[in-house]
Amino acid sequence: MKNSEKREIKGVLFDMDGVLVDSEPAITRAAIEVLASDYGIAAKKEDFLEFTGMGENRFIGGVVEKHGGVYTTDMKERAYERYGEIAGECVTVYGGVKEMLKTLSESGYKMCICSSADLVKVRINMNICGASKYISDVISGSEMKRTKPFPDIYLSGADRIGLPPENCVVVEDAVSGVKAGKAAGCRVVAVTTSFPKEELLAAGADAVTDRISALPEIIKTLQ
Repeated sequence: MKNSEKREIKGVLFDMDGVLVDSEPAITRAAIEVLASDYGIAAKKEDFLEFTGMGENRFIGGVVEKHGGVYTTDMKERAYERYGEIAGECVTVYGGVKEMLKTLSESGYKMCICSSADLVKVRINMNICGASKYISDVISGSEMKRTKPFPDIYLSGADRIGLPPENCVVVEDAVSGVKAGKAAGCRVVAVTTSFPKEELLAAGADAVTDRISALPEIIKTLQ
């Protein structure tokens, strides 16, 4: 077998937030409302900035502690309930996502969502962006003991769709995620929704784009 055939891309492993959707404003709003109404904590948008990307336990818990409270997981669960109510109007789906997923599906690529977020949030976002129609395999952060930049979530994603990592491409927006994908042995396409092109390339991205809609063509160039 030729080396090019061994390295043929047959699977796509997607991060969720910052790649398919922008859900940060929605989960921030949900947390602010719930903390105020249920726990008497007057959190502000800026309180959450330093905890962004750390998973909801830290995202919400860090703010609770900043205001002198004691974090419990029911705070997160209540925030998810509110998130589900407002996500349809507050979560932004990036342009061309639905068409891109349809194209990849019709081209025969196996796909998996590999998100650091909890499964309940991932499922809500998948329904909003149309991913549920094309992707059934999901790996969530709650399944992983080690988070990005460790490769665990992408190794699990490749295993879930039955492919070696070298036959998969990871799609990421964050430096830690790019490093995780490369450490797993995958090729990585990064989108510039969260970090500038230069930082993503320095982290090891094989290709960088401003448009997730361009992914099918980019994958062809990486074959």
